[in-house]
Amino acid sequence: MARVELRQLRYFVAVAEELNFGRAAERLLIAGPSLSQQIKALERDLGVRLFDRDRRSVSLTPAGADLLPHTRALLERADDLQRRAGRLSGSQSVRLGYVNWLPPDLMSRTASVARVHVDAWVAPSHTQAARVADGSLDLAVCWVRTEDLERLGLRARLLGADRLYAVAKGTDTGELPARDTDVLIDEDVTSWASWNVYAEELTQAVGARAVRISDGAVTGPAFFDHVRRCTRPVLNSPKGQTVPLPPDLVRREVVAPKVYWTWSLVWRESEDRAGVLAAVDALGDGVGAGDLGVHAADAWLPADDPYALPG
Repeated sequence: MARVELRQLRYFVAVAEELNFGRAAERLLIAGPSLSQQIKALERDLGVRLFDRDRRSVSLTPAGADLLPHTRALLERADDLQRRAGRLSGSQSVRLGYVNWLPPDLMSRTASVARVHVDAWVAPSHTQAARVADGSLDLAVCWVRTEDLERLGLRARLLGADRLYAVAKGTDTGELPARDTDVLIDEDVTSWASWNVYAEELTQAVGARAVRISDGAVTGPAFFDHVRRCTRPVLNSPKGQTVPLPPDLVRREVVAPKVYWTWSLVWRESEDRAGVLAAVDALGDGVGAGDLGVHAADAWLPADDPYALPG
């Protein structure tokens, strides 16, 4: 029994699931004769016959059927052990991109599980998601839709959420219905593709007014010039959430509904490296949609947001 290898147990499970040595060999990416020899060696070491086989069929023996669930459980425990060891090692390098927001405790949360390198290229959400998909990055913190995840072969976990507010002229700092805001939409889809998709849906959903611009001033100093020119308060984008306001402008909380923008941690569906998956767990553990307010009765998210409630 001491000679039994996990590799042989994986071979046993594959043959048991396929009930065909040829298909199992293709699945395992090994030669058919080698697979057959390994199964015979496993049967010899275990002291039981696992399969009845002839030229036309393969079937589990009673002993094989009895051992199969125990073998699967053993392999699951072995995989879990490997993942835990990877998390403890902290030796794997992980490349992470972002747009303009990162968890403030990112490095402390990931220090024990991976060496996270924050990419210097700050790019829009749709660009960072595409870079993860093509392998340029391992992880990214960005805004995505369910459609984007399916199209790019990505998975996502919620890391944060910004409640968007409006910037206005005058001295009134009272709450403001979302329908009474202006929302800037820029014709530069290279830079503002994600925001434009979000903004278009928001205006249609709550009755806010879309204001088309072409100067890239969804954020930055020129954004405040648009506020001064518009007749209504202007919704502030996620990129402008922490920018100090000029003294002639005020912040107004948006209600009915409260408008949220979510930040996701995204990674490839096919990702199997322990360090990357451990970083995902370290950053995502303890983050709940309810805690961030996005599931409140008066909250708004786009319908295709991964964290939007059904209906």
